[in-house]
Amino acid sequence: MRVDTIVVGAGIAGLAAAYELSRRQTSVVVLDAASRTGGVIFSEEIDGITIDAGPDSLLIQKPAAIDLCKELGLGERLVVTKPPRLAFVQRKGRLHALPAASVLGIPTRVGPFVRTRLFSIAGKLRMGAEIFVPKRTDDEDESIGAFITRRFGREATDYLAEPLLAGIHAGDVDRLSLQSLFPRFRKVEQEYGSLLRGFRRQAADDARKRGTDGAFKSLHGGLTTLVRALEGAIGREKILTGSSAAALDGRGPFCVRTADGRTFEGRAIVLAAPAYQTAALLRDWDPALAELCAGVRYTSIATVALAFPRSAVSHPLNGSGFVVPRVERSGILAGSWLSSKWPDRAPEDVALLRTFIGGARDPDALSRSDDDLRTLSLNALRPLLGISGEPRFTRVYRWDRANAQHEVGHLARMQAIDRALTAHAGMFVTGSGFRGVGIPDCVDDARRTGRQVVHWLANTSATG
Repeated sequence: MRVDTIVVGAGIAGLAAAYELSRRQTSVVVLDAASRTGGVIFSEEIDGITIDAGPDSLLIQKPAAIDLCKELGLGERLVVTKPPRLAFVQRKGRLHALPAASVLGIPTRVGPFVRTRLFSIAGKLRMGAEIFVPKRTDDEDESIGAFITRRFGREATDYLAEPLLAGIHAGDVDRLSLQSLFPRFRKVEQEYGSLLRGFRRQAADDARKRGTDGAFKSLHGGLTTLVRALEGAIGREKILTGSSAAALDGRGPFCVRTADGRTFEGRAIVLAAPAYQTAALLRDWDPALAELCAGVRYTSIATVALAFPRSAVSHPLNGSGFVVPRVERSGILAGSWLSSKWPDRAPEDVALLRTFIGGARDPDALSRSDDDLRTLSLNALRPLLGISGEPRFTRVYRWDRANAQHEVGHLARMQAIDRALTAHAGMFVTGSGFRGVGIPDCVDDARRTGRQVVHWLANTSATG
C-alpha cells in the first residue's frame, strides 16, 4: 500500500497528526500495535457510570485540545468542572485544601496562605522568604525538586512539588526537568526575581483567561469522545489497529513492514509511538538516533475506579480530589472524586472514586494482582473519606510504561534528536516522549508536525 505519509502510533499524537494531514488532502495510513486507538485515553460506561481510565481533563490554559474539540464539532459536549473547585493535599492522615488563588500550589494571596494548615509555621516563613532568594543567572536545567527547594524550602517540595508537580507525571521530583515541564516557573523567576511576586502580578490576567470555568474541561461521555471524533474525521479505514510496525526500510520512500507481514510505503513517516517503541523500530535503521530515543524513561501506573453508594461516604467530596506526598507513605499517589468533579459521570446516589498507584514512587506496582491494588486503594481511602461497606464495583486499569519522563537534560536530548533527523528527510517524530507530555501539548505538537510534513511533501514535489 502506498500513501503520502505513514503514521506509526494511534495515540492522541498520532491521531492529531493524521487528522492534520487528512484535512490538508494528504493520503495517510495509521499503524498501531494495540487493539484500539487512543493510547492512554480510554473511557467506558458501566451501569450508567462513565469512567475515564486514563486522563480525564483538558487544560484550558493550553487551548490546543479544546480548540480541536470545537473544530471537530464537539464544542457543545465540552463540560467544566463542578464547583467548588477545590483540590486537597494529604498530611498526617488529613486532607487540606490548597490555598485559594494559588498557581500549582504557589500562593498569590497572603490571607489564604497564612490560614492554611497544610504547612507548618516554619514552612510558611521559609516559603514567604522566597521573595528574598536571588534568581539563578545561568541557563542550566535543574530538577523540579531542586528549583522548589532552592526557592521555597524542603517542606514546599515535600508537600507541593513532589505530589502535585511531579505527581502529574507520575515521576521523581528530583529527576524531572523544570525547563521541559514547567518553563513558566523559570521564566517568571528570570522576569520578576520571585515566583511569589511574579504570580501575584499575573494572577488577574490568569483569572481573566480562565473566566468562571475553572482550569479544566472534559467531554460528556469521557475523553474517548475526542478519539472517536478523530477516527471519523480521518476515516476509520485508514487506521489499522493490531498492526505492529516491525521493521523500517528505505530512506524515502520509507517502507514499513508489520508483524503480520503487510508492507506500507510512504514518502514521509511520522513516528508518534512511545519513544521506546520508536527506538526499537530505528535500532537497525539508525542506531545512534535509536539510542537517543531509548534514553527517554517511562513509568507505569495503575488506576483503580471504585463506585460506592453516596450514603457510604461521609466526606462531602467537595472538590476534585487529593494528592498524596511521598512522605505520607499511604500506598497511592492520588485520589479523584469523578462524580464530584464532572457533571453526569454517575447518578446522584453514587460516589465514583479513582486512585492512582505506581509511578516512579512504586515501580513494581503493576506486579500486584487486581485484588491487591483494590485493597491498597480501599485502605488508603477509608480513613480519609469515612467510607463504610464495600464498593458496588471496582475496575483496575493498567498502564505499562505509559508516562514519559522528561528528566533533567531532556531539552538537550530533543535538540540532539532533531539534529539527527535533519539527516533523514521526510522523517518526523511527535508524542509525549518528545516535545509535550499532556494532551494539549501532544495535540499542539502533532498538528504542527502534520503541517511540517505537508510543507515538506509540497517542496519535494515541486523540486522533484
